[in-house]
Amino acid sequence: MSSKKLKDFEEQIRQCVKCGTCQAYCPVFGEQKRESVVARGKIALAQALLDGDVELDRRFAGDMSQCLLCGSCVDKCPNLVPADEIVMAARREITEKHGPTSFGRSLSLALKNPSLMKWGARGASLFSPILFKKVPEGSGLRLRFPAPYVTRDRIIPEIASRPFRDRHPEFIPGEKDKPLVAFFTGCMIHFMYPQIGESVLAILRRMGMNIWIPSEQGCCGLPAISAGDGATVEELADRNLAAFEKREPDVILTACASCHAGMSRHFAEFGERQKELAKKVTDIHVFLEREGLIEELKNLPAKTDPVRVAYHDPCHLRTQGITKEPRALLRALPGVDYIEMEGADRCCGLGGTFSVYHYETSKKIGARKAPGIEASGAELVATACPGCMMQLQDIINQAGLPQKVVHILDLIAKELPEHS
Repeated sequence: MSSKKLKDFEEQIRQCVKCGTCQAYCPVFGEQKRESVVARGKIALAQALLDGDVELDRRFAGDMSQCLLCGSCVDKCPNLVPADEIVMAARREITEKHGPTSFGRSLSLALKNPSLMKWGARGASLFSPILFKKVPEGSGLRLRFPAPYVTRDRIIPEIASRPFRDRHPEFIPGEKDKPLVAFFTGCMIHFMYPQIGESVLAILRRMGMNIWIPSEQGCCGLPAISAGDGATVEELADRNLAAFEKREPDVILTACASCHAGMSRHFAEFGERQKELAKKVTDIHVFLEREGLIEELKNLPAKTDPVRVAYHDPCHLRTQGITKEPRALLRALPGVDYIEMEGADRCCGLGGTFSVYHYETSKKIGARKAPGIEASGAELVATACPGCMMQLQDIINQAGLPQKVVHILDLIAKELPEHS
């Protein structure tokens, strides 16, 4: 299983030569300028814990919580030290010793109980007019009253009245000679951005794919990983293994950068069966390029009034080398005037539970993207991660900018002819 102890990373911890390269790429260090928040400092703390020089106290836990798990430090480390995995292991040990935080307990309870998540989402949707107000119109919602774990000035997307998977059958037949494509929806598409899921289906149906949406799939586990809850991660991995082994899909598609990381990288660490299944996990933009959709898009009729669109790189795609395919798809759309904005690869500052525990720092990290968005002159900011969409729209609204955030797939589905 993937829940390694900190001691299992002792060799990698000693590979860190404290060169400080990570400082230049750590979004949190960029704001706080404290050694304990950067990878080098956290690795030194981990070594000190193993050597018995520090304890798993509140200060240690606080320092380990100051990490987005974006992987930028790992991506640039000359010695390839897996700093993010070391931080995850430290968080698991903190949780094992002291128990989860109140938010961590609530998160784990929800992730392990899909019916509870569905009930909560329906309740929030039903009482949305009472609980939230639209600020500004069409750009998101803001709480009217205080609520646990959510800062009142934070703008969040509207919760769907009906979750995505509840809207469709498990199997949607396509052409006989086309692959069986399994769709891993993730939590945010299922509950908050079902229109992305609708775009996925529209595109895949247009391509004649046989589509399977396993009803018993669960969360990818990344929120629980971030919270240090190894037991919940293992339970979710078991659930997804059981769900996706019921058939033999040719490919498992993700339309969320975080879900791709959870299902391809972390899921694979739980055993041989998981590893084999993880090999099938593919980011949908990579899949669409591989299946020749870019050429089809280029052959669509030209548009006289293309919309100006910039792109934001989600960290969980960028650090896995998936940067060209989303841009190629955008450039191929006749209705899009693509512009490469400054700071496109800069982290938006979400980081899962990081933005809950450290929203002010998260907001400052995100604010660094605003000048690039404004200077681009783009009308839309496209990305490939629902989490980044939520964070980016909050950033844009906080900065008083007019741009709207969209998923690339929504732009593609809008321009493709309907499936006959």
